Amino acid sequence: MKSLVWVALLSGGAAWAQVATPAAPAASAAQEPSPGLQECAAIGAPSDRLACYDKLAGRKPPSPPPADVPIATTQMAPQGAATAPAQEAKPEASPLSQYWELDATDKRGTFNLLGYRANYVMPLHKTNRINRAPQSPTQTAVNQPNYRDVEAKFQISLRTKAIQDVFGRGSGDLWLAFTQQAMWQIWNGKDSKPFRNTDYEPEAIYVFPVPKVAQHLPFGWQWRLGQVGIAHQSNGQSDPLSRSWNRVYIGTGFERGDLSLQGRFSHRLSEKRERDNNPDLVDYRGRTELQLGWTPGASTSSLLWRNSAQRSDWGALQFEWTYPVAKSRPNGLRWFVQAFHGYGETLTDYNFKQTSFGFGLGFMQF
Repeated sequence: MKSLVWVALLSGGAAWAQVATPAAPAASAAQEPSPGLQECAAIGAPSDRLACYDKLAGRKPPSPPPADVPIATTQMAPQGAATAPAQEAKPEASPLSQYWELDATDKRGTFNLLGYRANYVMPLHKTNRINRAPQSPTQTAVNQPNYRDVEAKFQISLRTKAIQDVFGRGSGDLWLAFTQQAMWQIWNGKDSKPFRNTDYEPEAIYVFPVPKVAQHLPFGWQWRLGQVGIAHQSNGQSDPLSRSWNRVYIGTGFERGDLSLQGRFSHRLSEKRERDNNPDLVDYRGRTELQLGWTPGASTSSLLWRNSAQRSDWGALQFEWTYPVAKSRPNGLRWFVQAFHGYGETLTDYNFKQTSFGFGLGFMQF
């Protein structure tokens, strides 16, 4: 009987010792009891809750990415996931492409009304010499003694794309353009403020991009475009003041950052002598045009050089500068300054040399 009592006491003590003694830590994670769904759902932190579910499903933790792969640190990607490779930087914007819509990203469709050459109104335009007797080899002189050397000058120049991708995708576009330039004797009240000269110039221009394999040139320059055009220019006068000519031309354009260089070579279409009002026009005006543009910031500058192969002192130079009236609106009205030296500021003055300076406002940017 005493033996049975001692056995019972020893068994109960062992049980109480087992209950009172805390469990030893597990030797490995595999020995831990698996959590239940309710236990996982009760976890508040999303990342810890997801880890609980992964453990319940027996999913192994993701292996760390290689050392050379960047780790996602934003909340838009799973923590620890490798980020996607960085996208290549977009190429620098091309002013010539934006102007002529050369690249696919710059295309704007057809029949949008855009600026072509400079659009401006200059209430003050002064010349060092006024042409008081316009003439040509086939037209007699017309005396205009009362014209003043201070007048107004304005120009409206517009273009629109008539056909996009003429010969297929990326092949080039057909543009139509019109320019009107006028000299207005607004300060000549004695003669009822007449228009001294008005020139009209419609054009059709096919502009095509240079293939990318040929664009890159030395010193960072890019060869961007080629063009073929046909134009008519006249002053709308009757004989003996009538002046006009027709021409075809080829041109090209280059750029480097905020610099652009465009060139044209013109060929005058022949006319019969009895119908030609200005047979020597290209001798004075020149056949070649080079225009250098510079857009360093809010301002724009351009220098146009027309060259005559006959004599070095023929041809012309024209400088234009603009700056926004309000800096917050660079595409609004702009201050406009123009200086001209040489032959052919107007079609009537094609064989008359002068130096002029004008100031006013420019509008309708490209």
